Amino acid sequence: MSGRRVLCPSESLRSGRQLLSFICAIGRGGYDGEGLQILPANVSRPGKRLAQTGRRELWSALVVYQHPLAFLLGLEGVALLRAHAGDGFDREFVHARIAETRALLDQAASALGGGIELDQLGTAEGYRLWSAAYDQPGNPLIEVEQPLVREILRQLAPGTALDAACGTGRHAEYLTRLGHQVIGVDSSPEMLARACRQVPQASFATGDLHQLPAADETLDLVVCALSLTHVPALRPVLAEFTRVLRPGGHLVVSDIHVISLYLGGVPAVSEPAGRTGLLPASRYLASDYLAAAIRLGLQVRSCAEPRWPASNLAGGPLARQWCSAAADAAYTATPAAIIWHFQRPGH
Repeated sequence: MSGRRVLCPSESLRSGRQLLSFICAIGRGGYDGEGLQILPANVSRPGKRLAQTGRRELWSALVVYQHPLAFLLGLEGVALLRAHAGDGFDREFVHARIAETRALLDQAASALGGGIELDQLGTAEGYRLWSAAYDQPGNPLIEVEQPLVREILRQLAPGTALDAACGTGRHAEYLTRLGHQVIGVDSSPEMLARACRQVPQASFATGDLHQLPAADETLDLVVCALSLTHVPALRPVLAEFTRVLRPGGHLVVSDIHVISLYLGGVPAVSEPAGRTGLLPASRYLASDYLAAAIRLGLQVRSCAEPRWPASNLAGGPLARQWCSAAADAAYTATPAAIIWHFQRPGH
């Protein structure tokens, strides 16, 4: 292994930065299947350059307009579409949603106020702000994703494992308990500082998913959790994972589901000064992961798409106040994450 080792600092991280609940951000846009973001054409503001349809760079400046009433009306619409498709909602439910939509337009509009425009943050800045709160109890996506990832990891023999985009080290810690020799890599110094303190048995290094600090065919396992949505194309990163895996090695990848992105799962972070921004979020389909992996010769061992459980927090505080039944219908049993287990052929 090479790369710059991160020394665990004794001083505490800066505090006070808070995570806006991911279920309160509206993710707009699309994905064309080739690593290109399709962004809304009707978002504009003088002096702000928008990411353009067809650009191959995820980091272009992006402005997203979010309106609280639009979010609530969107949830009502999703609830009505599920009823229309036959998901078990009756006549009374449908008419209640129509009446609630009228009430939102007539009564909530003035109370909710206007919309806001959010800039896109780079991942380094975003995770710097997010590091203090990222994996604290109550992150609903982690609560859905983590048990399934750990179920896969429990079945694998101990070896040399790399936790790519390791964050604060939650999977690295579990891998060390399973007996693996663990290396964690992340681009965020703040995340790595927390990982060092939480998992002193592991080694950590700054690094990028496109250039891992590992030689060819030296690892038995690569884990990458909830991170690939932030990259503009899957194949280059999966190729790098394949490069460092030994023949017969395993790759375990989890990510937020594209449907969750459209239901408000685009991560938003803020700081006390009031600035809020959205992290990059490519809209990858299951077929996008599959196509990239197959072209690299990876074999699929399993794929899971865990669903959101029923929750009295679905949709966030605004939705609970104004349209809780619609939020329940929009979220419950829709896909929350996608989890892949790949293997490089060989022995």
